Amino acid sequence: MDLSISKLAIISIRNKTNPFQKIMHGLDATRLLIGSLKLPKQKYLKIFVLFALIVFNFRFDTPIHSSESLLVTPKNLHKQSFVSRALHLSGNAVVTIETERKVLSSSEGVFPPGILNDRYFERFFGLRGLQVPRSRIEKGQGSGVIFSEEGLVLTNAHVIEKTDQLIVGLSDGRRVLGNVVGEDSLTDLAVIRLKAKGPWPTAQLGNSDNLKVGDWAIAVGNPFGLENTVTLGIISNLNRDVAQLGISDKRIDLIQTDAAINPGNSGGPLLNSSGEVIGINTLVRSGPGAGLGFAIPINRARKIAKDLITNGRAKHPMIGVTLSSNIKQKSNFLSKRESGAIIKYLLPNGPAQKGGLKVNDLILSINNEKISTPADVVQKINQNNLKSTLKIKILRKNIEAIKFIKPIDIYEL
Repeated sequence: MDLSISKLAIISIRNKTNPFQKIMHGLDATRLLIGSLKLPKQKYLKIFVLFALIVFNFRFDTPIHSSESLLVTPKNLHKQSFVSRALHLSGNAVVTIETERKVLSSSEGVFPPGILNDRYFERFFGLRGLQVPRSRIEKGQGSGVIFSEEGLVLTNAHVIEKTDQLIVGLSDGRRVLGNVVGEDSLTDLAVIRLKAKGPWPTAQLGNSDNLKVGDWAIAVGNPFGLENTVTLGIISNLNRDVAQLGISDKRIDLIQTDAAINPGNSGGPLLNSSGEVIGINTLVRSGPGAGLGFAIPINRARKIAKDLITNGRAKHPMIGVTLSSNIKQKSNFLSKRESGAIIKYLLPNGPAQKGGLKVNDLILSINNEKISTPADVVQKINQNNLKSTLKIKILRKNIEAIKFIKPIDIYEL
């Protein structure tokens, strides 16, 4: 074998070029080496020599550290976090809602100060305290999410309450007018229709009934006017009774999250790790316990939105009771039961009173489904059709009984 050819092969292997060039140089050396062999008929020997030189070429190549190989992998150059993927799916559907409303301020006189105190002026004109109110334009801002290709936006009722003009800002820079389709103050939900032609980016609505405590939660909105702000947290708890927060004029059970929900986030979506909308951000607790955020479950919001689009208002079935879960504090209970909902108050002439329910009755089940907390009662009543009758099992003085109650719409009271 020619030594000059062997040296050429070794030089080509150790030459600091890119891997592809090294392979080509190695193959050239191999071809020269095989061509120098006087074994034209021994094909298997040539193949073996070729294979051996290729392996030798890769073996003595400069190795790349494992961490470096991860960095240079093309697949990892485009790797995203689950938050980025979630925003890619639904982030463009998050909008800014700017509102303007006319507010009447303190009144001021149309005449110079003190002139109306003159008794001669008052006697002549027959005027006393003639005043006219002054008006000013109050601006507000909130968030929302487009959930329909028809340009329908879901947001909070308090964001658009008593507004005279709505301007909706999209993530692509468009600003369009909107009008209120309907609003429901009891659940703090509203639907807006965009007054322009699409196409519109839409967010996919998830299923809030599948949520578990500890699941990821991504809040998206425009807090303090800062557009497209994202915060990350987890689902801290479910079915939080809004009454526990000291709010008595709402009728909703909330998702609790530690994802930051700041002023301006109201009406924006709460996403899961898949980018689906699982709730509508509604409020954040201030003062003691600050940092707790709350959102309306999307399954409830979906039903309310459907009612608002169809009828212009939402339907709220009710039986006219106030409930408590403090079973052990009721001295007239001889039972050792620790779950259920106790009736604390009955609305006079309401469906519950007419159906035979009494204060201190313990509700055990509705339509054969077990009741563990007052929130379960509200949920079962909300799921019921207003035309259907509820089968309610109660415990009264340690005796079980069945009552049939037909709910009515709260607006019929």
